Amino acid sequence: MDARKQRYEAADLRQLMRGAKSVLVAKGKQSQRFDLGQGGDVWKRLAEAAIGPTGNLRAPTLKLGDRWIVGFGEEAWTEELGG
Repeated sequence: MDARKQRYEAADLRQLMRGAKSVLVAKGKQSQRFDLGQGGDVWKRLAEAAIGPTGNLRAPTLKLGDRWIVGFGEEAWTEELGG
């Protein structure tokens, strides 16, 4: 799908990422991991981190089995992908 044309809200992320166990959101040198089995307001916090000010999902976004990586941060990607 074209993330530039698709807008997301917290409820949309829940549907998009169903079955996922964790999401890593990277923004430059900062990253934040969300354990989706945690409950509470995890989806709201994830939406605040993963969705940019225009309503688009941060790019790039990658699904790896039951994990997702949203946004780019070289250190986070290197650590997550083991390279």
